[in-house]
Amino acid sequence: MDHRFAQPQNFINREWSWLEFNRRVLEEAQDRSQPLFERLKFLSIFSSNLDEFFEIRVAGIKQQIESQSNDTGPDHKSPSEVFQGIQEIAHELVQTQYDLWNHELIPLLAAQKIRLLPIRDLSPVKAKWARNYFLNEVLPILTPLAVDASHPFPQVVNKSHNLIVRARKPRQTQPLYAVVTVPTSVPRLIQLPNNKRETNHWNYIYLADLIKQNLADLFPGLTIEGVHAFRITRNSDLYIDEEESENLLRMIEEELRKTKRGNAVRLEVEADIPSDFQNLLLSRFHLTSSDLYKIHGPLTFTHLNPLIFNEAFARLRDRPFSPTYDASFPRHADPFAVLKKQDVLLHHPYQSFDSVVRFLEAAAADAKVLAIKMTLYRTSGDSPIVAALMDAAKNGKQVTALVELKARFDEANNIQWARKLEEAGAHVVYGVVGLKTHCKILLIVRRDSDQIRLYAHLGTGNYHPRTARIYTDLSLLTANPAITSEMATLFNTLTGLAEYPGFKKLIVAPFDMAARFKGMILRECNAALAGKPARIVVKINSLVDEDLIEHLYDASAAGVKIDLIVRGICCLRPGVPGVSENIRVISVVGRFLEHSRIFYFANNDKPVVYLGSADWMPRNLYRRVEVCFPVEEPRLRDQIINEILPAFLNDRVKARELQPDGSYLRLQPIPGQKPSQAQLFFRKQARERTPMQAKKSATPAITRRLVPQERPPIPA
Repeated sequence: MDHRFAQPQNFINREWSWLEFNRRVLEEAQDRSQPLFERLKFLSIFSSNLDEFFEIRVAGIKQQIESQSNDTGPDHKSPSEVFQGIQEIAHELVQTQYDLWNHELIPLLAAQKIRLLPIRDLSPVKAKWARNYFLNEVLPILTPLAVDASHPFPQVVNKSHNLIVRARKPRQTQPLYAVVTVPTSVPRLIQLPNNKRETNHWNYIYLADLIKQNLADLFPGLTIEGVHAFRITRNSDLYIDEEESENLLRMIEEELRKTKRGNAVRLEVEADIPSDFQNLLLSRFHLTSSDLYKIHGPLTFTHLNPLIFNEAFARLRDRPFSPTYDASFPRHADPFAVLKKQDVLLHHPYQSFDSVVRFLEAAAADAKVLAIKMTLYRTSGDSPIVAALMDAAKNGKQVTALVELKARFDEANNIQWARKLEEAGAHVVYGVVGLKTHCKILLIVRRDSDQIRLYAHLGTGNYHPRTARIYTDLSLLTANPAITSEMATLFNTLTGLAEYPGFKKLIVAPFDMAARFKGMILRECNAALAGKPARIVVKINSLVDEDLIEHLYDASAAGVKIDLIVRGICCLRPGVPGVSENIRVISVVGRFLEHSRIFYFANNDKPVVYLGSADWMPRNLYRRVEVCFPVEEPRLRDQIINEILPAFLNDRVKARELQPDGSYLRLQPIPGQKPSQAQLFFRKQARERTPMQAKKSATPAITRRLVPQERPPIPA
């Protein structure tokens, strides 16, 4: 490997790259071609993303700084340099977010007769209604918490909305301070009743403003001198020593309680907060001015979600999209009969995830099914997946579920389902010590008329029916014994004591995934050096691993044409002369969250395609159980090579291209050609391929063939 490839200038900082991803999310909120409520949705997603970034990533960097750690990434930026860059970028993004809200989105809402009214602007009738609402619905819930020598500053829960109050007793010069927590049991946006002249009007007030207006009821006899809202973001990472834990489930439950009160990492306050309020809060939470965000508006936009998804405003959102059913796997077909004949590839959410649910439900009810084995990383609160597993156990089948208790922010949900599965008679295994079980695999053992046969589902996404409607993922359903037999061995390895045996078909982290992907890159490199066709196309969520990046640089220098479709973090710097001039990186951010992972290698004109659960990050390659699997049936492999990947590479609506300086440039339509949009193409394609339409449609589905010698055009 050329030593030039490891130079720090060839790598983009991971945290700064993530913030650039969230900038692309914010750009969707800025996009005036989007329906108004889609823009609000992306504004809310931006806020939620930033919360998680501070809870996990910024919290970790602050710990590095406090411990005087000298650890750096491949870009050689110190923790202090990274933190300084984060603050500069994050403050700029937040300013952009609130400028958009105040100067563009609020007027657009008002034009649709949706108004967020200040309390002072209410008519006498509405003010009276609001006062009664406060007295009946809000006041009984509130608890003022004094801050003085005998009352220490109260514990403020992570991301809760709070008010800090300054009051004074008659004839006393010393001010008093108190904190009031805005309750979560009352909507943050309160809809006001309309009068007869306000047909089709939607008037709202903020709960926090209503409480401010009526604070005297909480502090009788005191003069209220000031009240301001604030919000704290805390370190929410779990610290678990599995080697020392006799009961992992109980330890995680205890850690979840602690994370609500972890160290503060960010303070958000109203922009007009006086200095004494500000200094008191910074001092109490052990923060500095660099951790302070002064907000010109609501402290978060996640409170808009009930408004965004209110069906009364459906006309202001994207038209509903109903997933279809693949013609090769129709709704009422016997899934086992279908899979005996052929593999099935499903593209979600364009094709319904219900097909996977029905597959599992059929197995749970089928008397010929003997056992079901499955990994569960995330699933929904009312999960039909878990219900099917419970039914299978109750029906006498041997059910084994590998439940990942450490799935970030889903720990409590997974604990709940793990207990229910155990009560139903399933064997529940809490993953592998020291590793997260992140792979998405399902194995069904069935006694067919001729033999015991294994049926499987392998996916790129979670067994989560709700997110499957908004995440793009791929599912492979198969009875191919070369794959299913390796899956059976893998389950035995994960639940038992056996050593990893190595597989021919499956690529499994943390055992051999990094080495095998590096081997495939090297094979393309050698082909290019020998003058043979060489091509790599990879679609992942994040590219961080230094070693794999250096292998890609090596391949680029050898002449391999490489396209990377990376939704989020990308630490690889494209377009560096002599290093990465043959590498192109695009990011697609659209209506659906791009989540599928696809790996294509030309392989000397014998192309190979893998799908899987793993991004190219150290955590996926070395600290998680991940599975990548081949798509070998020619018809399905060609669908990925000739349809799915080119649709992304030719996107000129939702795609941005990474520039050498780390910024992203939105790609423009090619002059004279109709703008190409991958997600729109897949929606149209799915409709054409429903069982009802399959025979009617004569429209070719292929957009551009991705043969090894050819590369979709790259705009200058």
